[in-house]
Amino acid sequence: MTESFRRSGEYEHPQQGDESGYVQGHEQPAYPQQQHASSPVNPEWPPPPAHRPAEPVAVEPGTTVWPGSGSGQGGDGGQGGGAFGGYPEPAAASTAVLTAEPVPPTHHTPKKRAKGPLALLAAVAIVAAAIGGGTAYGIQELTGNDTVSSSTSTSVVPTADKGTVAGVAKAVSPSIVEITASSNAGEATGSGVIITTDGEIITNNHVISGASSIKVQLSNGKSYTASVVGTDSAKDLALIKLEDAPSGLTVATLGDSSGVQVGDEVVAIGSPEGLTGTVTSGIVSALNRDVTVSTDESQGQQQGDGSGQWPFEFGGQQFNGDTGSSTTTYKALQTDASLNPGNSGGALIDMNGNIIGINSAMYSAADATSSSSAGSVGLGFAIPINTVKSDLATLRAGGSDS
Repeated sequence: MTESFRRSGEYEHPQQGDESGYVQGHEQPAYPQQQHASSPVNPEWPPPPAHRPAEPVAVEPGTTVWPGSGSGQGGDGGQGGGAFGGYPEPAAASTAVLTAEPVPPTHHTPKKRAKGPLALLAAVAIVAAAIGGGTAYGIQELTGNDTVSSSTSTSVVPTADKGTVAGVAKAVSPSIVEITASSNAGEATGSGVIITTDGEIITNNHVISGASSIKVQLSNGKSYTASVVGTDSAKDLALIKLEDAPSGLTVATLGDSSGVQVGDEVVAIGSPEGLTGTVTSGIVSALNRDVTVSTDESQGQQQGDGSGQWPFEFGGQQFNGDTGSSTTTYKALQTDASLNPGNSGGALIDMNGNIIGINSAMYSAADATSSSSAGSVGLGFAIPINTVKSDLATLRAGGSDS
């Protein structure tokens, strides 16, 4: 509180009728009852109050009392020098009683934990997020169904190897197989993708078309006989199944080709020219390319003559030979990942390890004077995996060609 000092002889006397001379709350008199001009004045004394101090007001506990004097002036007559620190006092002879606001309780009611199905679903979601790449496979095992492992966001590749070709190859290669189809014309080599734990394998129709026997070699080098479950020549797809399939097969995770964009990095795995488990990489070059292939069963048998070529049409031109008169057209993903004869039926994979396409056609430049292949020129096509998934029920029922 700021105090006001006056020079000697400038102190005012208490007003007439102010006989108390006491300051509320003090036992000793703050100022003498009477003071003459000739009496000595202690310069350290504060000036006497301009008004008689208000008497205390008895109120109920929990309230605040503002006694009113009606002047709002300080002891020296200056504005704001009183007990209200510059704010106007309440009206004279009035007392404002301010009731203290109740303090809300500080304790909090604890939130109840979710019970029943909601809590169980939340727990399952957390576990699924932690498992990562094994989510779909784990659900398949728990339900006991031989359903396809399918996901739109699951990362099959371990975190430490995510986004690398080596990581994708390590995670997905065990799901890719080499297929040898034998016929009267000879043998044709292609690739396939394991999609169920009981040995279902997706591949191209032209890989096994016209075959009298089918042999499948796993990534561990072991070979098994397979039989045809269903074929769909209109989509160049076929489903085969291992006979006496071993336990512990690694199932590929089928992704979502609708989310694929031009420029996405991809990896291709297959058995070009019988070189099992060959890995190449590139990008998605284009989407929705119209690719035309033959539906004639004899075209598949011609692969056994040693050429290994599968003819197709694109942009009004024919590649790798004559497609014949019986053809079908589908929308394909175009990639510059190196594909060669034998990659047909293999996998086109995103960098999370999800299958986004089944490689089906590739252009191999050939010398005009010979039938020998000059190798890949980075012009390959794959059937979108969403097309494959939508056709699985038909294939399991024997296919559209049955």
